[in-house]
Amino acid sequence: MADPRGFLKHPRRVAERRPVAERVKDWNEVYPGTPGRALLPIISDQAGRCMDCGIPFCHTGCPLGNLIPEWNDLVWRDDWAEALERLHATNNFPEFTGRVCPAPCEDACVVAIADEPVTIKNVEVAIIDKAWDERRVEPQPPEWHTGSTVAVIGSGPAGLAAAQQLTRAGHTVAVFERDDKPGGLLRYGIPEFKLEKKVLDRRIRQMRDEGTNFRCNVRVGVDVTGQQLRQRYDAVVVATGATVPRQLEAKNPELGGVHYAMDYLTQANRSSLGEEVPDQITAEGKNVIIIGGGDTGADCLGTAIRQGAKSILQLEHNIIPPEQREAHEPWPTYPRIFRSSAANEEGGERLFKAATTELVGDENDHVRALRIVEVVRQNRVNTPVEGTDREFPADLVLLSMGYTGPEPDVLDQLGVRTERGLAVRAEDYSTEALGVFVCGDAGRGQSLIVWAIAEGRACAATVDEFLSGSTKLPRPIPSTARQMAV
Repeated sequence: MADPRGFLKHPRRVAERRPVAERVKDWNEVYPGTPGRALLPIISDQAGRCMDCGIPFCHTGCPLGNLIPEWNDLVWRDDWAEALERLHATNNFPEFTGRVCPAPCEDACVVAIADEPVTIKNVEVAIIDKAWDERRVEPQPPEWHTGSTVAVIGSGPAGLAAAQQLTRAGHTVAVFERDDKPGGLLRYGIPEFKLEKKVLDRRIRQMRDEGTNFRCNVRVGVDVTGQQLRQRYDAVVVATGATVPRQLEAKNPELGGVHYAMDYLTQANRSSLGEEVPDQITAEGKNVIIIGGGDTGADCLGTAIRQGAKSILQLEHNIIPPEQREAHEPWPTYPRIFRSSAANEEGGERLFKAATTELVGDENDHVRALRIVEVVRQNRVNTPVEGTDREFPADLVLLSMGYTGPEPDVLDQLGVRTERGLAVRAEDYSTEALGVFVCGDAGRGQSLIVWAIAEGRACAATVDEFLSGSTKLPRPIPSTARQMAV
């Protein structure tokens, strides 16, 4: 596979980002051109580092089961057309995962046992970006139609994957989206500097050309009820994601200037694309505090920097992770180590072991400061350390602490039970409500884009079998049959 001695001859290199001073002045992707184009000068060497390891553990690290050694070998051999076919065999949207997935496959790479892993994520996005540039990604409409109809609720990665698979299987698919454009969090949750929306739009165009119908500005549960969808369609797929945010357990969370991250990011995304946003939440000239250290928090950080924040502090309640994997997280598991995003390179400060105790308001009930205390976290419980109280100025506080599950109204109308805030479903994504299926974060809980796409594909195979009696669609391993990668 690829160059037998590639990993010995070439060190790991990744696509270089644009200089910080340049990229913070605009909303374009942080790479020159695209991340795929940025890697092209060195891609042969990097793909050639993929060794003939016999058992490619990168497969176990990837929920999609991507055929990573195969397309690395094909890229090294300069067979880009076949590499694209192998990439699309397991992943409907590699241009999305190649940009925003944390790449658990790389931590499971065999080379990573004693060296730095293969640049899997960058090679992946290089294959698909080059294919789009050369117009080799074409619609794949079905040869015939089954006559069955499917409603997909939600147009995030899980909903899009399920819809595309079911459309290609010959079913008539309608995707319901409450926003004005499809894409879900891919459109309004992920900033332009991580995923330019033209990358999403070209895939939506492909799906429309294949026959998928998108019905935007439709709120399922309000404009159309769950009962009506079950009457009108032969099957219903719930892919609404986990959109209920975690609450901040501190005094005065209702003060002005305190906002959920997704409200802030949605407005910023619209504004960065030239839309008028009345009363926009902006960080310009403000002391900003972001509570939460995950990907969404990093998105808030990069956005606040580009809006011209006066200062930015990001709070995390965990200790600073180690630089290297520890003994209790052996290869090939996804280790909890210190990671920095592109946004962390651009500015702001990070404070670990910090829990918010109170939001302090001014005479107008607008936040002016935030009080924190150092904590020791064990078994998911924060224990305050006496004498460590501190206060930081804050004009804007962004809550980015994750999500508990889907909004329950739609599930209730469809007759789907919930437990601990998540939809109850079987291993094959079916529910107790006949003809209703759940995939993605709505049933799994907040997770990764690769899990969303994998569940959307697997759910589509179950729906196709339900409607047709059998299926030829690929069926990735069900989510309950393996551990989460992250």
